[in-house]
Amino acid sequence: MSTLITGATSGIGEQLARQYAQAGETVIACGRNQEKLNELAQTDNIESCQFDTTDLEAIRSSTADYEQFDRVILNAGNCEYIDDARHFDSALFARVITTNLLSIGYCLEILLPKIKAGGQLVLVSSSVTYLPLPRSEAYGASKAGVSYLAKSLAIDLQDVDVTLVHPGFVKTPLTDKNDFPMPMAVSAEKAANYIIKGVAKRRKEVHFPYRFTFILKCLRMLPLPLWLKLAKGLTR
Repeated sequence: MSTLITGATSGIGEQLARQYAQAGETVIACGRNQEKLNELAQTDNIESCQFDTTDLEAIRSSTADYEQFDRVILNAGNCEYIDDARHFDSALFARVITTNLLSIGYCLEILLPKIKAGGQLVLVSSSVTYLPLPRSEAYGASKAGVSYLAKSLAIDLQDVDVTLVHPGFVKTPLTDKNDFPMPMAVSAEKAANYIIKGVAKRRKEVHFPYRFTFILKCLRMLPLPLWLKLAKGLTR
């Protein structure tokens, strides 16, 4: 089995790479940080592939020698917040949308034809898509796009299984900079365990931790005006 993983140099992506490799699969670990990729490549069953997911031609050239994959996990992403919505930062918005959403389109163009018939495509979104949250205009919009994209692909792809991942809070270098509480946060290792188990069962959606995502899904059933009133209270 061969698995290509983007965003493999830290957090969930790194844990996925290490755990799949430990299970004996061939892992193509992708990322921008060549030093970290070199470190990963010292692990048995891991090969490194350096590219920036926002660069279509870099993806094309870096993966040209790979003919087929059993599984592709598009995990790379970033998170930035809109701190002052009244003075909207369009550059930040564009940066997050490009990194989290447009880059997946670039990866799909190059990598989707390389997935074997009967193979798997995994897109990592976020549980932020269940509800509008404070300061999440850019991040939430980008991840909502990922979720919709995955669901549409699940309809249109006839010979590739699509799994959509909705993590809750995960302790990673990316979330270390968050300046707010992260209820029920799990480790990157535990997050990888959830994903690997769900992907092995070819689930259409993997969400975790279950208690946290269950609460969000229940809150999603509230009338929008009521949720907006509650959410505004979180910003005070």
